[in-house]
Amino acid sequence: MSGRARLTLAAWGATLMASGALLPLVKPATWIFTAAFVLALVSGVGTLARRAPLAQPLTLLAQLAVALLALTAIFAREQAILWFLPGPQVFTHAADLFAAGAEDVGRYAIPAPDTEGIRIMLVGGVVAIGLMVDTLAVSFRKAAPAGLPLLALYSVAAGLSGGGAGWLWFLLAASGYLLLLLAEGRDRLSQWGRVFGGAQRSARPGSSVAGGGGPTFAPARTGRRIGAVAMGVAMVVPFALPGFTGGLIGNGDGEGTGGEGRGGTISAVNPLVSLQDNLRQPEDREVLRYRTNARDTSGLYLRLVALDQFDGTSWKSSARPIEAVPKQLPWPDGLSQSVRITEVTSNFVASEGYEQKWLPMPYPAGRVDIDGRWRYEPAGRMLVGDDKQTTKGARYTVSSLDVQPTSEQLAAAGDAPEKLLREYTKIPASLPADVKATALQVTKGARNDYEQAVKLQEWFARDGGFRYDVDVESGTGVQAISRFLKDKEGFCVHFSFSMAAMARSLGIPARVAVGFMPGTTQTDGSVSVGIRDAHAWPELYFEGAGWTRFEPTPSRGSTPSYTQDNTPSGTATGPAQPEQSASAQPSAAPSASASCTPQERRLGDCGPEEAVAGADSSGGGPNPLTVVLIVVGVLAVLAIPLFPLLWRTRIRARRLGPGGAAAGARTLAVWQEILDTAWDYGIEPDESQTPRRTAARIVRLGELGGEAADAVHRVARAVEEALYAPNPRPASGLAEEAARIRAGFHASADRGTRLRALLAPRSAARLRWSTAARWSETTTRWSIQREALLTRAIPRLRRN
Repeated sequence: MSGRARLTLAAWGATLMASGALLPLVKPATWIFTAAFVLALVSGVGTLARRAPLAQPLTLLAQLAVALLALTAIFAREQAILWFLPGPQVFTHAADLFAAGAEDVGRYAIPAPDTEGIRIMLVGGVVAIGLMVDTLAVSFRKAAPAGLPLLALYSVAAGLSGGGAGWLWFLLAASGYLLLLLAEGRDRLSQWGRVFGGAQRSARPGSSVAGGGGPTFAPARTGRRIGAVAMGVAMVVPFALPGFTGGLIGNGDGEGTGGEGRGGTISAVNPLVSLQDNLRQPEDREVLRYRTNARDTSGLYLRLVALDQFDGTSWKSSARPIEAVPKQLPWPDGLSQSVRITEVTSNFVASEGYEQKWLPMPYPAGRVDIDGRWRYEPAGRMLVGDDKQTTKGARYTVSSLDVQPTSEQLAAAGDAPEKLLREYTKIPASLPADVKATALQVTKGARNDYEQAVKLQEWFARDGGFRYDVDVESGTGVQAISRFLKDKEGFCVHFSFSMAAMARSLGIPARVAVGFMPGTTQTDGSVSVGIRDAHAWPELYFEGAGWTRFEPTPSRGSTPSYTQDNTPSGTATGPAQPEQSASAQPSAAPSASASCTPQERRLGDCGPEEAVAGADSSGGGPNPLTVVLIVVGVLAVLAIPLFPLLWRTRIRARRLGPGGAAAGARTLAVWQEILDTAWDYGIEPDESQTPRRTAARIVRLGELGGEAADAVHRVARAVEEALYAPNPRPASGLAEEAARIRAGFHASADRGTRLRALLAPRSAARLRWSTAARWSETTTRWSIQREALLTRAIPRLRRN
């Protein structure tokens, strides 16, 4: 392979390896295959243009043209001329896609869905970076500056992921850059002639001091070692230095910037960050409308999802299995029949512009009647769309329970089940001590969990001096909670997350619910829910009442009746009757910018999203094909360590087994097997020795005696006869002689050497050498054929 071809391949690989840091940001990550294909086209055109040869500016223009044609065919085929030629409509469509992608990036949390806008931004960005790397490293032969666009690509991924792209992606990106540098170094050295490769490797037949025949020469080996040490230092040193807990690989606390000290703002990894954007909307666009027979709608919160994992940086939903929606949902966990319950029926109509996977429902729902591909997550009692099913224009009916426990029942609640208590009281070890200290101070004098919960709610909503402000930077990490308790200003995310964390610190099972407040009653009796009704609130578990809503956010929502003396008066909206008239339709069609609200899209990084991706839409268990593929993959992984053993066994059987080879060839094959057996037990072959001297060396170093030593000498004499006798006689019993020698090595070696010879035989290196030789032969043959083809074609093209 020529130096330029090697550089082109290294530039292509380095770009893709650096773009690997973008893979966790979008789900599914199939865009990487599109980017790899387009980038391969661009690199291939660059290779052909340089061979023509064309001037560097013309080469770059040719690559830009191919990239434009390929992106047009992929993303704007319908707007293009002849499906791939760009016209004015193509550029207009591309601008719209980029605008939509920019909006999606600001709207979604990680991992974001693979929308068309995000996809074109990723593919186009990777192709642009790859084109810059190819131009710098290959056209100008400046591999070192090519690291700048690669660093920019990795930095963007690290920034979008909250400052921690993961050690694996850093290692991958750094390895790609090092490979690019090594490829350029090898190309530069090769221009000075044949490179001295150091001392001859005695174990490899045919190796040359000149280095031309070996696959690796000393400078390349040294470069690889320096690169490996540099990457090790980059990964280890930040953890050893104070104040560099994460380094390039990420911040272990998941903290962002802002505030005093170490800060407390968390990046958009949190699925609720878009709540703040929705609450700041200048126009309250309607997302859905409903009618209900509830006598009091003040407590009819529409719940989307429950966040039950607090890892110190964000609240998330656990990854749980989903199933087909049952006709009747199971009875809620922990809810006793002694608690007063009223069944409520509500009919919902979602706006055409409101698209999300999570279905807004009152909690706890008992029955849901809806068409489409919906799935049920039992632990959180949530419905999630399957196979791109969304709420767009959905009409559905929900029968829910209005649970009305009394304060006496909550105060007398027994202990929660051990499993539930253990799961829903987890707090990170990094939780600042002032959080629990504040919780103990606020709840001082409380006699039970219920009184502690009420004191926390009243402290946040009334007595603590907190102020509701949607302009405060959102954050969910442990430092953000501590900062919020100090500054005492924020919006529903701060209040709900902080109360849930403080409740857990007191041993009360808690989680955070996300959804909408009940909405506003209209003159026709229906209730309209707008985008600014988006809300988050804590749910605490009490045995007998189940998961119970609390409202710590001041001036938002309604305080539950079981936490106050006077029950609030609500507004009845009349009996529920399914409506098909225009009065049940949303009064204003939301614009495209309102179609993705915080609660669903950003909840894409919650655990159930993973369950949705891997669940069978039929509800009948795992796909048999998936099971088979997983089993085959596991077996393949387990077989990798055994591959040297299997290869060595196969080679031994071929050499010693009966065959139709000539007598001399069979004798040499057995001798090769004896040499490899000695190598497996630690005696490296020395092909400069005669068979007789080699036999003496094997007997001496292998400490062989008796039959094994005699067998080595007998086979050596047979080899000399096969090599030098005019008419060599057929030798018999060679396979038995080899078996005796192998048994002699086994008897004289210690246990570690025997295991090494069996499981990781040294002679398996011949497989790597053979593969490298075949690859070199194949590439040389291809290069000769390509040169011949170009030699014939280029003059003809120039004449044309």
